[in-house]
Amino acid sequence: MMSSLQVLEGGYIAVNGNWTQFGGNLSFVCLAISLWALFSIEFQRRSFRQEKIAFGIIAGGASIGSILLAVEFHPGIYIDLRFSPLALAGMFGGPIAAAFAAALAMAFRFAVGGTAMVDGIITMAVATGIGLAGHFWTFKRSPGLKDVALLSLALGVALVLSMALLPTLVNAHVLAGVGFPLTALNCLATVLGGFVLLKTQQWELERSILVTAFSQSPDYLYVKDRNSRFITVNENMTRLFRFRTTAEMIGLSDFNLMSRPLAEELYYLEQQVIDTGVPLIDSTEHIEGRFLLASKVPLRDKQGRVIGLAGVTRDVTERTALERELRESKNLLSHAMASMSDGIAMYDSKGFILFCNEQYRNAFPLSGEARVVGAHISDILRRVVETGERPGIPDDVDGWINAAAASLHSNKDEEVQLHNGDWRSIRTRLAEDGTAMAVVSDITATKQAEIALRLSAEELKSLAETDGLTGMVNRRTFDEAFARETSGSGRRNMLFSLLMVDIDRFKAYNDTYGHPAGDQCLRVVSKCLRQSVSRPADIVARYGGEEFVVFLPDTSAKGAMIVAEQFARRLAQEDIVHSGSEFARVTASIGVSCATGAELRTNPNRLLTEADAALYEAKTQGRNRILAHSPNGERHAMKEAG
Repeated sequence: MMSSLQVLEGGYIAVNGNWTQFGGNLSFVCLAISLWALFSIEFQRRSFRQEKIAFGIIAGGASIGSILLAVEFHPGIYIDLRFSPLALAGMFGGPIAAAFAAALAMAFRFAVGGTAMVDGIITMAVATGIGLAGHFWTFKRSPGLKDVALLSLALGVALVLSMALLPTLVNAHVLAGVGFPLTALNCLATVLGGFVLLKTQQWELERSILVTAFSQSPDYLYVKDRNSRFITVNENMTRLFRFRTTAEMIGLSDFNLMSRPLAEELYYLEQQVIDTGVPLIDSTEHIEGRFLLASKVPLRDKQGRVIGLAGVTRDVTERTALERELRESKNLLSHAMASMSDGIAMYDSKGFILFCNEQYRNAFPLSGEARVVGAHISDILRRVVETGERPGIPDDVDGWINAAAASLHSNKDEEVQLHNGDWRSIRTRLAEDGTAMAVVSDITATKQAEIALRLSAEELKSLAETDGLTGMVNRRTFDEAFARETSGSGRRNMLFSLLMVDIDRFKAYNDTYGHPAGDQCLRVVSKCLRQSVSRPADIVARYGGEEFVVFLPDTSAKGAMIVAEQFARRLAQEDIVHSGSEFARVTASIGVSCATGAELRTNPNRLLTEADAALYEAKTQGRNRILAHSPNGERHAMKEAG
């Protein structure tokens, strides 16, 4: 190599033809980095460690190749571009790549030997360290051109300092002889190599994103050639056709995957896309028992020629089933709406009718023609006033209309009488989206029966000792028996217990199923209560409405709880359906109290007061439960009934 050098006075060697050799060295380093960029995608499929080891070996090989192409500046002193690959390995490959690259390059330099071997190895270690520093500097982000420029500058400074400080290099006057070309070309190699690696990282990221999106898409994705053979497919396609890997489907066509008639149909459609260049959008396919929605678009080369097609197929099996169920439900709902006796209307949040059935219009004979989809509640109410359909409307008509329209969007139950004496029950319920549903029932017969029953009950109230509906004693009789049983017990420490029972959501039960059903419910409840006691001294009474009391002389709180639980079980066994209850069946809340005869002599109302308080607490805490008080007034643990 000395043939290309010229010896000058003072022992300096001038660079004559060495720029050419340096240029070849630079080309080799850039070629090595470019080869890594070309094959790095293949290594991406392997593990992270394997990729870094491979990069380190490539960088170490580039450094070794640079040493082989080195210019021997002085016996044992070689000038080359070995430092650039080491710095790049440290910055872009991290500790693993840097370790392999430096180990290979240093081992080779040690084998070459020479007077500047130690200085060369030190400089190589410094270059590797600079690259690692750049790696940790950009650890939480991707490096950019600015980072590569800083790496190149740091490497140049390190090379200048090495030539100025290391003894062997100083004695050989390397800095003065070839300092500039050595530093400049190492920096240039770092910039060029770094640029290549930056672009490689960018391409790898873009490819990784595309591959991930393609393979992990919930849809079925594929690309076919002009003959409708698969070029690539995603994992969903392999699962659909029960292949283990995507590679097994490459080169196949629909004729290999499904029946010939279906394959011919799909082939015809795809060839139309390829021949005409017109995409096929949202075509329905039925494959492997699944309903699919397919879109196929032509793929063109740079000259605009169609070279294949790309397909995206979406599984709409569940959606198709839901649409079918929706249609069936809609038809069923329409049939139910037309067959039901009640009228139903739905109003939006602004008061306009969204839906109403014919029964709703027929329920209001004078204003029915105004009750149509799109009509506003204010216009309907004004028609009610104009026709006199509802008597008793105040003189301030506008005020009444505004108040009634404002109360539409609230949960309420009301009974109104029409001009002809008929009665209508209007139950309005507000939905979460602001819509209001009104259910109208003809309660004329029920209302008339209710009025007649109330009048009869008032006439017989003072005479009746038993409840005519349930057959058990009424409240007046109970009060007399209660006073009689407790008045003479003051000298004994006898325990008296009382159960106060209230049917949960009974008003909602009446509103939903009507009063006859409510009366039957009361009879069943009274039957369950009577069956839960066995002694002649026990008194079961209807206390009022849906409330009942059970008086248990000579019974402890524990015994009373047993009676309460027996009743709850019997009622649960009746399994009376109650859609208006949170429990979907008729349940009861029970309050239990217990006191001694002496305590009742001091406070006769104690049993009733504590039982009523316990009942209130049971209802407050969720209903369908039993809450008991001990003789000293402390509350027992609550038990859920049934």
